[in-house]
Amino acid sequence: MSMSVENSVYDVAIVGLGPVGAIFANLLARDLLSVAIVERAIDIYDKPRAITLDHEALRVFQAIGLGDFIEQAIAPHNGSHYLGVDGEIIKIFDPMPPPYPLGWVPNVTFVQPEAEQALRDKLAGFANADVFLAAAGVSLRQDDGAVTLTARRESGEDLTIRARYLVGCDGANSFVRKQLGVGLEDLAFDEWWMVVDTLTSEPAKRPAKSFQYCSPSRPGTFVPGPRNLRRWEIKLLPDEDPEIAGAPDNVVKLLKGFTDISDLTIWRSAVYRFHALLGQRWRDRRVLLMGDAVHQTPPFLGQGLCAGIRDAVNLAWKLKLALRGDADDALLDSYEIERKPHVRAVVASAKEFGTIIGELDPVAAAERDVRLRADLKSGKAETIRQKFIPDLVSGLIARDAKLAGRLFVQPHVRAPDGGVCRLDDLLKSEFAIVTAAAEPMAWLSDASRAGWQRLSGERIIITASGESTDAKGILTVVERDGLFADWMRQNAAAAVIVRPDRYVFAAADSVDELNMLVEQLLQNLSAGR
Repeated sequence: MSMSVENSVYDVAIVGLGPVGAIFANLLARDLLSVAIVERAIDIYDKPRAITLDHEALRVFQAIGLGDFIEQAIAPHNGSHYLGVDGEIIKIFDPMPPPYPLGWVPNVTFVQPEAEQALRDKLAGFANADVFLAAAGVSLRQDDGAVTLTARRESGEDLTIRARYLVGCDGANSFVRKQLGVGLEDLAFDEWWMVVDTLTSEPAKRPAKSFQYCSPSRPGTFVPGPRNLRRWEIKLLPDEDPEIAGAPDNVVKLLKGFTDISDLTIWRSAVYRFHALLGQRWRDRRVLLMGDAVHQTPPFLGQGLCAGIRDAVNLAWKLKLALRGDADDALLDSYEIERKPHVRAVVASAKEFGTIIGELDPVAAAERDVRLRADLKSGKAETIRQKFIPDLVSGLIARDAKLAGRLFVQPHVRAPDGGVCRLDDLLKSEFAIVTAAAEPMAWLSDASRAGWQRLSGERIIITASGESTDAKGILTVVERDGLFADWMRQNAAAAVIVRPDRYVFAAADSVDELNMLVEQLLQNLSAGR
């Protein structure tokens, strides 16, 4: 028996409702696109998965209206100490000092199932998003106008969904990736680790820092989560069987090697194979892949989920523009062009830290300790984790222009209604031209202004003093900490063109440059038409 979903053609079908699929669905639904999501499971996955988010990911939670939720669900990540063979420090990651460039603490911990529940609850409030749980994809085919997905429900009936585009957010064993026959490039990392989430009855018993135990006899990681969550990640040694390692008594035994467990209750544990893999193609006409379906990273930079969230926010606005006719379909090719090198760089750093932590040869470990201590002492070692996250290097950015590919800052500002909030809360998910004074905003020619209006672009002036107003299509806000003013001054910029995902297209410091860049953007968007 089969049923066809009544709504003839959705804008976007999504396979997979993990955190990445749920964030992507929320972004699309918020932008008024019609979305169908199919997910094999009924319940949220209950094993330990991601525990860290960065400020870029928090900004995306904010964008989908979950800023207040995530604010109370997170704890600051207070940095990491890498301990060598002798138990002394060999490497440090410090928290980034304020003022925070994106308006959020740069690194935090969170509880994934809680965040997933909030994402699903938010999604349930959209009439334009249909969620089909316990429905597994069985086939997909595409023609010139749409993709047809067939999914099988637990009851045995088939469900047919047609959509203009389909996105596979269905994890490492992706059905969509396999249907497309997309291969994975192996970036040469393959280790078995056990992840144990525990709840402590004595929250003050251990430092509020992460520790990397770089001990050849048993490498491991300690991460204090929000509230009473404490996590250990423990490397399995070459002669240990992953099947046997996960047995409850062995979990206790391994945990006792790292800490006194008298205050701990084991909440959940899992044995994972940490990989470094990169999909060879991210798009096949109307079908695209994101998250673990198209890249997997070892967790040593805490960037696995963050990378998937970046995918979601990168693709969502491009689909919106293509579907509403403001951009050519070729814009969707910029998704892989922008994201793939970024992921490759993040995986390379994660692998490097994994190699440091996981060294099993005692002689090599001793040499590592000497080398890293020297780097730390000389000041050569980078101690801010976020510095390992690259900017965009190509795609829809004005490559030779100032600030192109960098993340736009997010100051706290006074809104026209008098309340203080983060800047993005006052913006739509559209392009924006932002200036530090009224004068550069007046640089826009009639042609630029008309093109900007056609694109639904916004205009924002951020000042250090005066009144916050919203008049004649220009939002003027007063910032609290001088963050934006300092950033513009340091980069000698007068105006900046910001994409809907809050990456900078380009910055300008003269009339001619600003108008030329606006024209360039409008041309790039309609390139293939």
